[in-house]
Amino acid sequence: FGNLVAGVPIDADKQFTGTFFTLLTPYALFTGLTTLAVFLLHGAVFIALKSSGEVREDAGVLAEKFAVPAAVIAAVWAIWTQLAYGKTWTWAVVVVAALMLVVAIVMTRARNEKLAFLATSIVIIGAVVMIFGSMFPNVMPSTTDPAFSLDIHNAASTPYTLMVMTWVTVVFTPIVLLYQGYSYWVFRKR
Repeated sequence: FGNLVAGVPIDADKQFTGTFFTLLTPYALFTGLTTLAVFLLHGAVFIALKSSGEVREDAGVLAEKFAVPAAVIAAVWAIWTQLAYGKTWTWAVVVVAALMLVVAIVMTRARNEKLAFLATSIVIIGAVVMIFGSMFPNVMPSTTDPAFSLDIHNAASTPYTLMVMTWVTVVFTPIVLLYQGYSYWVFRKR
């Protein structure tokens, strides 16, 4: 995701011209660290939410330990992203995500897994909105020349492909949602 936001070397033929090591920029690596920290917190909260006894207690302790470092790392990443690549409206997303990180810290300490899980879920949604909001209208920015970037127009599929995928989505999305709803219903308790 860091390379998606910051961009990669793309030539006029829309081909990647870098190497593997081109992708290992400080921003991309820090984005990976942020993702790891936030999802460790989110996962520990989820395990505490869905378990009981010693497992719940251990997961709660881990969530409490991960909460502050994850919040600090995520805050640094969000500010870095916003200052380097963000748009004016994405500041609102940063503020909401920051508030939800504070809620997550407080709720992990209070052992309120439901609210902590909701808060970390909103943080993750906010990060996705911030990433794609910062990139819009680009899909893959070019560091070689902005004119070489892949945007929503030159990266789109043909109208026929879009029509076929729309019908596939119309048929299969309800099936997937029903299955997911059923699995959440079955495993709704600790």
